[in-house]
This record gives sequence, C-alpha cells and structure tokens, in this order.
Amino acid sequence: MFLPVQSIWCIVLTLCMSVYGLEIPEYEVICSQGLSDCTIMSHVLMTQTVAEDNNAVYVQKLTPSIKLCCRDSAPCTLCLMIDIEINIHLDKVNEDESSGYGEEDYSEVTERNPKASVTVCYSVPTMMPTCKKVEFTVNHTALTLQNQAKIIVKITKPAGISFSSHVIVHSSAQPKLLQKVDAPSLDEVCVQEQKEHVKECHGPSFSCVVDQKMNWVELQFGRNKSLPFVCVQYEKNGICQSWNRTTIPLHSVTPCMCLQVWDEDDQRPMRTQSCPFINNTDFFQRSVWQNVSVCVSLGPMNNYHTMLSWNLSAPCRLEGEVWPCQKENSYCREVKGFRQQLENGTWRQNSKGQWETIRVFEDIHVQLSACVMVELKGMGRVLGPFCLKNSLLADRSQWILLVVGVMLLVCLTVLIFYLLHDFVKKWAWSWHHGGFVKIGRNGHMVVLLSPPDVDDGVSESVCRLGSQLFNQGFRVSVDQWSRKEQCTMGPLPWLHSQLLEMKSLGGRIVLVLTPKALERAEEWTHGNEAVSKMKGDNGLPQICSPYSDVFTASLFLIQAAKQLGIAGERFLLVEFDSHPSIDKRLPELLQGLPLFQLPSQIQALLSELTGRGSGRRTWTSWKWSAKTKEGKDKQMASQCKYVAVERNLGTTPLKFP
Repeated sequence: MFLPVQSIWCIVLTLCMSVYGLEIPEYEVICSQGLSDCTIMSHVLMTQTVAEDNNAVYVQKLTPSIKLCCRDSAPCTLCLMIDIEINIHLDKVNEDESSGYGEEDYSEVTERNPKASVTVCYSVPTMMPTCKKVEFTVNHTALTLQNQAKIIVKITKPAGISFSSHVIVHSSAQPKLLQKVDAPSLDEVCVQEQKEHVKECHGPSFSCVVDQKMNWVELQFGRNKSLPFVCVQYEKNGICQSWNRTTIPLHSVTPCMCLQVWDEDDQRPMRTQSCPFINNTDFFQRSVWQNVSVCVSLGPMNNYHTMLSWNLSAPCRLEGEVWPCQKENSYCREVKGFRQQLENGTWRQNSKGQWETIRVFEDIHVQLSACVMVELKGMGRVLGPFCLKNSLLADRSQWILLVVGVMLLVCLTVLIFYLLHDFVKKWAWSWHHGGFVKIGRNGHMVVLLSPPDVDDGVSESVCRLGSQLFNQGFRVSVDQWSRKEQCTMGPLPWLHSQLLEMKSLGGRIVLVLTPKALERAEEWTHGNEAVSKMKGDNGLPQICSPYSDVFTASLFLIQAAKQLGIAGERFLLVEFDSHPSIDKRLPELLQGLPLFQLPSQIQALLSELTGRGSGRRTWTSWKWSAKTKEGKDKQMASQCKYVAVERNLGTTPLKFP
C-alpha cells in the first residue's frame, strides 16, 4: 500500500517542523468564514493606503491583548494578539475589481471572488508605528451576519514592546478607532508556570563551597562579569541583610540561612533565592544552638500580681519546651504544670535579624520560681537555668528612681553652667575695664554705620567696635558685614529694614565720625552733595567708599527723626582718637545728638546703649589703651581683615559674628 504524494509531503513537513519547531513564527493570521487566502505582511503606512482600505473594508472593532507565547522547550516570548471585526462593502469591492475592464467583461468579474485588505498598526510612546497588512479573498456567498467577518492577527516579538509596555493599536483606515493595552509586568510573568522558559526571570547563578580549613563558606558565581549583589536572610521570609563579601564565616552559617543574588545594573533585576544549607542540618545546627540566648524579667499583670516573662532568641525558629524552675544550689527543680511549647506562630524577627519569641508564666510564685529551663528538639541536652539577677529582685523601682534623679541633677547643673558662663565672662570683662556696666540684653540691637572714608584703618576700627559691642551681648548689624544685602536692596531700603527690626527689638543707630564724615554732612546740609560726588579738589572724579551711600542715607533718616523730635532717641555719634576730627563745631544736622569719644568713654557709650546713660556730648582726647589693643586687636584681626578685602574686590565677606 502506497501513500499519495500529498501525504508524503505532509510527513516530510512534519519532520522538518519537529527539528526546527523551536522557532515561533514572527506573525500569523486567522480569518473567519467567508474569507480565504489570508496573508499578512509588514506594511509602510502611507496616504494611499488609507484611501485603499476605506474603499472596501470598514473596521468596526479592535480588541488587542498581550500574552506570553511558549512552544515546547523554546524560550517564551511576548505576543501581540489583535482581534479585528470588519464589515465588507461588497459593492465597493466589486467596483474596485471591475475597474479597467470593458462592459462586456463586467459580468465575469462579479462572478469571481473579489480581493480586499485591512491594515492595523501598533506603537509604543518611544517608537514610530509598526503596521501589518492582511490581504484576503472575499467569498460573498459564504459571508454571514450581514457581510461581517473576523480576523485574528498574532505578532510574535513585536518591535519595541517589552514587559510593562503601554501599547496603542489602531486601524490605518480609521485612525480614531484605537485601543490601549498594557503588556504584563515581569513580576506577573515570573510567578507563572512558564517562568523557567523566560530568560528575564532567571537571576545570576551561584554555588557555595564549604572550606573547613579556612573556616568559611565561599560564594562562587558562574561568570566573569562584575560581582552581583548579595543579601543574607535567616528563613525564606526573613529580613534580607546586605552582604558585600564572597565568604561567610562558618560560625554564622545555619541550616535556615538563605541567600538572594541579583544584578543591580539590569533594568529589571530578578533575584535568585537559594537555601543551600538546609540539607546539612547535622553540620550547621550547632551554630544555631551556640547562638541561643534567653532573658528572664518581671512584669505587672492587670490584677496587680507579678508575672515571669521570658524571651528566647536564635538565628532560626526552633522547636522545644520552656518551663519555670526553683533554683536550689546547683540544681533547678521544675515547677510542675507550667511547660510551654515553642511554636512557629509565636516567632518574630528583630532588627538584628534574630528570631525571637516572648512568652510569660502567669499565676506563679515569682520569688520561688525566678528561673527557666529550655529543651530544644534534637539538641540532646537541656539549657539553663536562666534566672533573674538578685539586684533586680530587690527594689527595682527605687533603683530606677535613683538613676533618673541623678541624671536630672547632672542635666540641671550643665544647663545652669551654660546659661551663666557668658554672663560671668562679660561681667568680669566689664569690671576689668572700668567698673560694672549693665550687660546688653539679648535682642537689644545696635546698627553701626561706617564713615565715607576710603581708608583701611577706619574700616578696621569700625569692625573692632562692632565686634566689641557684640561681645557685650548686643545684637549688632554693621554695614561692612552686609554688603550683599545692600547691593541687592539698595542702601536706603537696607537701612529702613534695619530700622524696622530695631523698632521691634529696641536699640540705637551709631554713626562713626571722621573729618570726611563731617565734611560730607556739611555738604549735604548745604545741598551740594551731588557736586562733591562728581568732582574732587582738582575737578577729577573722586573715589568713593562703598559705604558712602549708606552714610548719606542715614542723613536723610536723621533729618526726618529731627522733624519728629526723636533723633536723640535713635541716633548716637562716636569718634576715634586715632582719627581725630577737625576742631570745629558739628554740622547743624548732627547737633543735639549724643557724642562719645572712644575708648575713653566706652563705659558711657555702653550705658547709653542700654538706656541708662545721660548722653554725654563732650569732645575730649583719648587713645586706645595698651591692654585693649593687645587683647581686642588680636581677637578681631582675623575678622577685620576681610573688610579691606571686600572693599578692594567688591565681594561680600563671611557675615560676622
């Protein structure tokens, strides 16, 4: 009996598919009844394609889905399935087919089954649309449901689509008819039965080699690339703690130890979890028993009785029994009827990675039964006794109160010393420099303004005075320490902001006088300030101090305060003996303001700033004392040198203090 030729070809084709059947076709198409000769091909979307599809086929509905496609032992891949419901216009199909024929051939064309096509496209947000065109022959006699048909398109490994991708599917003939579908995530896929055939679900492989001579377990990874990330956990559901070495000491290895390994550089790293020591219980169980610890404590009950609480911790959850006992010399006699079982449901893991269980013995005489014994399954001996310390049994509450009292006393002593340290230091300094002066209150504000001198010596003296006032407890604002704010806001707005702050805190504005400052005040009084700014004595442009504008702005404020009769309450004048002024009376604008010469009248100035002075307005000669220069010059030199750098470079120094 011989097989027909067609059967032989089918057998050959089947054998070939069995050899090469591991490859999944790139795309497939299935057509419903009434459609035949269905073929699918890649297609480039163009304008004429839209017109062609619209003439013959109308897409009524698109139903896309993405699933995992697996075949035998071949690697699984993602597949895009598109169910297309179409409505075929037979008259348009016949019209397209009959175009180009004569009138005598039209009847022959209508008897033939016409050709039609439909094009669907899919895209992801980062790629251009990919289109597939399905061509088919329409058998109008076999069509059912009023010229409706269905087409199923299956696309394997769709371009640009990966796990968790957002995909848009639409028809080229009806662009507004689109559907969105999400690819399954890797977490969803890797819990399915086919996860073994999904390459992305496989984490790095590793093995453990026990080296008793080196007393460690070595982790070996089967690849040459960089080492993966590793974490160690006790029990599969335990906390995984990071491990950055390739060896693990033997004393910390237990049968319940598990390892997780993953590649952090992967886009979606999958972890390989393994518990390689679970079958070596006899060898590694001793590491568990050596790390068992038991704590015993007392606790109150709702009925005001005392209960005995015990806490057992170990690297792994254990089985066994715990019971209370009464210690008699070296022997601990069991208290009958109080044995408790170690159960899995009572264990929890603490922050150190140890498993622990906490239980209590109620309605038991604690003074006689202050110890517990532990028997672990498979250990072969009893652990204990574990007892309360005698010091804890006697007056524990009194010991706690004593410790709390000592801690409060120490804290109070440190706080008092901290609060009085600065006060005593400032009082001693004040007494050493001429008698006791009331120390400036915290928040009492002094705004110190520099004269319009281009002189490093003047700037340094102003800086020292500001630092000295700050050391006396005043809240000091010096124009030399606020160059950035002045450049941002402008001199007059900056000065107004200081006045607003001074109103809420209380304080005074102090102007430093020099011959240049008196000359500027005189010129401002006579209204020729603009001319003096433009020219010097020889008609050339004059170099101005960076604090000239702030000084000029203060003259406006003094004039406004004089009109209100409060200038003496807000402004003070000081003069340094190292920069004597011209021997003449004060300009009219500055007359009536308290004037102090430094350092001889430093105590009077401090008294005036604290609200206790009389506002002396005398002109006497004075010089810095030797002790003042030796002490304060050294203290302020490191701060004042930044002021000269600021003026030369136009930058803002670090704000002091």
